[in-house]
Order: sequence, then structure tokens, then C-alpha cells
Amino acid sequence: MAKKQHSIKKQEELLKTLGDFTSKENWDQFFTIRGSDDSFEWYAEWPQLRDILKTHLSSSSPPLESSAESGRDTPHVALEEVRILVPGCGNSRLSEHLYDLGFRNITNVDFSKVVISDMLRKNVRDRPEMKWRVMDMTSMQFVNESFDAILDKGGLDALMEPKLGPRLGNEYLSEVKRILKVGGKFICLTLAECHVLELLFPKFRFGWKLSLYAIPQKPSGNHKLQTFMVIAEKDNSTVVSQISSFIDQSSTECSGSQAREFFKALERENEVRSEYSRGSDIFHSLEDLKLGSKGNLEELNPGRRVQLTLGEPGLSRFSYKAVILDAQQESGPFMYHCGVFLVPKTRAHEWLFSSEEGQWLVVESSKAARLVMILLDSSNSNGSMDDIQKDLSPLVKQLAPGDCDNGAQIPFMAASDGIKQRNIVHKATSALTGPIIVDDVIYEKIDDDLSHRIPFNDVMFRRLIFQRSEGLVQSEALLLREGPHETQIDIEKKRTQSASKSRRKGNQKRFGSHAVESLNKASRSNMKVDHNYLASSYHNGIISGFILISSYLERISSAGGSVKAIVIGLGAGLLPMFLHKCLPILEIEVVELDPVVLDVARDYFSFGEDKHLKVHITDGIKFVREIVNFEAADASTTDCGNENDTSNGNVSNGSSIEVHADGRSSNKIDILIIDVDSSDLSSGLTCPASEFVEESFLLTVKYSLSEQGLFVINLVSRSSAVKDKVFSRLQTVFSNIFSLQLEEDLNEVIFALNDSPIEENQFSEACDALARLLELEKPEWSQSIIDGTKLIKRLR
Repeated sequence: MAKKQHSIKKQEELLKTLGDFTSKENWDQFFTIRGSDDSFEWYAEWPQLRDILKTHLSSSSPPLESSAESGRDTPHVALEEVRILVPGCGNSRLSEHLYDLGFRNITNVDFSKVVISDMLRKNVRDRPEMKWRVMDMTSMQFVNESFDAILDKGGLDALMEPKLGPRLGNEYLSEVKRILKVGGKFICLTLAECHVLELLFPKFRFGWKLSLYAIPQKPSGNHKLQTFMVIAEKDNSTVVSQISSFIDQSSTECSGSQAREFFKALERENEVRSEYSRGSDIFHSLEDLKLGSKGNLEELNPGRRVQLTLGEPGLSRFSYKAVILDAQQESGPFMYHCGVFLVPKTRAHEWLFSSEEGQWLVVESSKAARLVMILLDSSNSNGSMDDIQKDLSPLVKQLAPGDCDNGAQIPFMAASDGIKQRNIVHKATSALTGPIIVDDVIYEKIDDDLSHRIPFNDVMFRRLIFQRSEGLVQSEALLLREGPHETQIDIEKKRTQSASKSRRKGNQKRFGSHAVESLNKASRSNMKVDHNYLASSYHNGIISGFILISSYLERISSAGGSVKAIVIGLGAGLLPMFLHKCLPILEIEVVELDPVVLDVARDYFSFGEDKHLKVHITDGIKFVREIVNFEAADASTTDCGNENDTSNGNVSNGSSIEVHADGRSSNKIDILIIDVDSSDLSSGLTCPASEFVEESFLLTVKYSLSEQGLFVINLVSRSSAVKDKVFSRLQTVFSNIFSLQLEEDLNEVIFALNDSPIEENQFSEACDALARLLELEKPEWSQSIIDGTKLIKRLR
């Protein structure tokens, strides 16, 4: 009994140490409690690894000369000559087994002094040639190209704690690439979770050959997770090769959700590699460029244009989209060998900065032989321009031409932030949302399409900003002047001025200039929000998705019925107000958790309720679940009531079930839109909050929708792994999923349906049906919605 209690206590103490796999103190305590005699094996065990490791480790060393005496033409390899590194060795017996197999030149490293001391003491007599070093695997003290093979058994996975992000894993893999010899192999045993592959695959894209294997499960084991082996062979080639998979996808070991996510990640990566091979204009990494993927960066190559992602976890605060442009010779003489040009998020979509032709015009005006253009986006918005410049400085130095004077400072230039005038109209603080700002702005340039439709020289917008979301603009409304109508001459004159203004090039300025922070109060006194126009492209995209049920909507409209729409997340109330105006068949209910947000929408964005547009201050998830519960209760009551008189269409027990003109019960939801931001950015989701994409809530949504109901999510995340998880959950619940990816934003609008929707070849007809349903005071403003329908794609 005492022995059993001691064992239980020991297990409890061990569990306490495993809270953070990246903590040295935790591992010291773990190995102190466990001891070196009780080995701890990650994932797979020796019988399943022996043959495959021997095969690949044997081929990691340069072969010896052929043996003429033996009559063999094939070179043979001396196992004891293969220099092997085992990082994060722990007290696994893997190195001991390899040593006994004949691999004698093995170096084991771990940052736990406790386990290294124990393992050295245990092996010093029986395996005297094996080396043990106390060392951090993210910063190893070995010279370049020291090893023929690096064998990782769970080390990378341990570093890739989702809460900590990829910083440690990125630093570790950079060390692996540095200390591995050309022709050597990095052999990584991993569970291959999405966030791990999202780092691993791109990191070994240029100059590496990747192959994949599935490790057989222990015959008597009851393993739920499959162990995969990723082998990256260093060849320093600039050719991007497809990843070779030696895995039988039809085997029972590769049939679970873990394997499905693995193969999806593999398919995506091979598609990216195909794009590289085809010479497509895609984003490279700085490491790719250093390996020569687009020629020698040390030399200027007139006319060269390369897109890249600059910055990575552990090396910089932010990640940036960048374009390297080497000016044409005739653009000289040059003032700078290398310069940096910052483009704010508000202007990154403009032709001057987003098109190749426009970018070359910027290069010409910059007078730089090489210009590094940085296209800022929402992920950079919580840093000041000074912060961004400090963050970028060490990165862009690596992009300067080799003949650039090392002492010369690389100049930073910038386009203006696009805001000509700004006035803060209102500030508020909510216990739920945090600081809230309402401001009025005039942009230096607006879309030509809008400038031709509004007869004013300076078009004003009102914005709602939640500062908790990295200062992102949550909603943006067009403001129009009230009062006496202008003469046609005045209108035409101002239209001409506006069109002329929209054609001007972006205003270039020195880093550090500031936009004007005031607006004339008199000019704002007669302004009102125009609810006939949606300034946010993703709002237009949400309505574009209505083509998926447009025939259904037309049928309900023709029957004189109504469509029940729920919008979770009020914001400034712009989407509900627009829907209320342009689709009168909708009975709209908005769910908002924060009463302060509702007050702001009413007071500053002209939001108003009536019998067809109502607001509930409550939790959105709770609201939908109550609808499902109410529907279930109604169904039960109706079944019981069938014994009574229902000849007049009324349930005799007094239950009030509203019936539409077409006979549908009103409890079911026809359109459910999730448009809420997340207060927890550590989840990787900016929109929506993670609770709204949990499988339990998605199932609730499925049961809440009518037979042809449409579920819409505004999805914002920079992580493809996070997006993949959302898509995977949606595909588990819904059989039909579509996506609309907005080119200029991070927003991706997702549409899910229970019923079989229209086919993509029917979109044109469905688009016409949607156009007939939209009732706008200015019909031409529906064009953005119609254009968005062309971007909708089915997710397979």
C-alpha cells in the first residue's frame, strides 16, 4: 500500500512539472523526480524506429571508396563516421540504441543539467565515445556545418507551445540549418500538428529536399496519435522540389482527423511549391533570398522585383509584406544605394502601391538604386511609425546591396497615412469593450468610383474604433451633407475637382510628418450617416453571399413572406441598417453584448430600431441556443397539441407560433451572421471570438437554421493553421461551405449551408436574382455587392 501511494505521489509531482515544455526549471525537476533509470520516450519506440533510422542515417555520411577486392561497385559507409546530433535528448534511450547499432559519433544536448549529468554517468563506461553537452537547442555552440545528421524526437514539438507562438521553434530550426553539412539530413519525429508544419515546411523550402514517412504503431499499443517522420536533406539548390510522401493514406493508421489535417497541410505546401516552380509572383522569405532563390542579393540587378515576407518570430516584433525593386539604369543618377518606403494600411490597396507599374513609378521618384517597399497592414497597426522603423532597420540592412557603404544610414521614406483631416468626435470606455473612439476623417484620396458619385470635393467618413483590437477600424460610414441642394454647375465643378484630385500620385513625405488633426465644426454640423452605402468591403462581401440563397429569398418575397435574419455583433449598426433599407423582406434581430456600443451606434451613427429591426442586449451564443431550445419546445408542444383542434392553423394550448405566408414557422433562422471581434488575440483569431467557431456552437447553429438557411462568419486571422481548424470544424458540421477572400483585407467571409446550394455555374442567374431583390435609393451602389459574387468559391 505504501509503495502504491508513493507511486501515485510521484506521478502527481511529475504532472506538475509538465505545464510548460519550454521551461528549463520544469525539466530539471521532472528528471530529478523520474531519474535516469526510468527512460521517457516521446512518441515512437526503438523497435518501430530501428530499420528506418539505420537506413537514413547510413546515407547521411559521405561514402567511403568502393572496395575493389570485394568486387562491389557500390560505395559503403562506416557507421562510426556518421556525425549525429540529438538535440533535446532528455533521458530517452534512443542514442544508446543507435550507439549499440554501430553509430559511435553521437553528441547529445539538453538544457537540463540534471538529465545530462545522469545520462553521462549512466553511459560513461558502456558507451565511452558518446558525448553529452548542456546546451540550449535554440542557440547551440557548434561551428557551421558540424554534423552529418540531426535527429529530433519530439524536440521541435516541445518548443512549439501554441501560447508562445513559433519564436523558439524558428530559432531552433535556424540553428539546425546552420550546423548541418551539405548532404546531411535533419530527421524530425513529430505529431505534425498544423502550427508545427506551418513553420517546418516553409523553413525547408529552398535548398532542401523533404520526404515524409509514417512510423508504424506498436502492435500491442493503443495509440491515438500517429508519429510522422519528416526528413530534410540539405542540398543548397535554388530549385524548389515537391515534398515526397511515402505514406499510405489508405492505411488505418492514417485515417483519423490528425492524418487528414496532415495531408491537407502537405497538399497546400506542394501547391505553394508548384507556384514557385512556375515562377509565379509569390512571397519569398528572407532565408529563401539569401539562398539565392531570386539571384544574388549582394548585387544590383536592374529591373528585378521580388515580393517577400520580412521579419519572423524571435527576430522582429512584426512581420511585414515587402517588395524589393532594383531600379533601371536609366532611372539614375541615384541619391541612395538603398532606401525604404513605408506604405500605410489605408493606402496599400491603391494602384500606385499595389500594382507593379505603380511601384516602379515610386522607385523612380525615390532616387534609390534599390527600394524596399513595405506594405503595412492591420498586423502592424499597434506600433507607432518610430516602433516600425526601429523594428525594420536591422532587417532591411540585410537587403542592402553588397557595395552599399556599411556606415551609411538607409533612409526611410513614407507615403502619407492617407488621412487629410481628422477630428475625434467622441471617446468612451466600456467595461466590456474597453476604450472606444468615434472620429470623422477626410482621406487624401478615395476610389474613383465613389468620387464620381458624390458631388463634394472632400468626402467625409465617420469611423468606429475599438482600441483593444490593435486600433483597427471596426466600422466606417459615409457622411453626407444635409441642407439646400447645390446647383448643377456647382456639382459638376466639384466633380471635376474630385476626379482631378483622385488622379494625383500618392503624396510622398519624409518619415515623421503628421496629418492634420482638425475639421471645421461648421462643415460637420449638417452631416448625416448615409445608410445607402457600405464603406466596408467585407460588409458588401457578406451580402454578396446572399446569392447562395437568392432563389429562396425571391420565392419568399413573391409569396409575401418575410425572412428571419440574426446579426450577432452590432458595431456601428451599419450592416443591419443597410440590410433593413435594401432588403425589406428581412425581419432583423441584432444581438449585442455591450450596451455602450448600442448607445454609440444610436448617438453617432444614426442607428434606429423599428418593428422590423430590433436589438437584444445579451450574449450571442446564449441567444442562438435559446432559439434552438424554444424551437424544440414548440415542436414538442405542437405534437401534443395534435390531439386538439388545429383546423384553423392555431395550436389550441395557447402557444404563439407565428406562421409566415408560405407556411414556415418563424422560430427557425434564415440568415445568421457572426460579425464580432475577439478580445483574446492570443487565440490567433481577430474575428470572431473563438467560442463562435467551437464545434458545439456550430452544431447549435446547424439546428437553428431553416432548411435553406445561410450561416455567415466574418473570419480574420493571419494564421493559416488557425483558419484550417475553423474550416475543419465547419466541414464536420456543414456539407456546403463557400468562401469569399477579400483581396485588400485580411477578412475572409465564410458561408455555410445545410441544404444543397446552387452550383457555381448558376451564379450568374443567382446574381441577377439578388440584384432584383436589392432596393437601393442609388442602385449603382449595389455594384460592389455584385462584383463580390465573382470572388465566391466553394471549399472542397
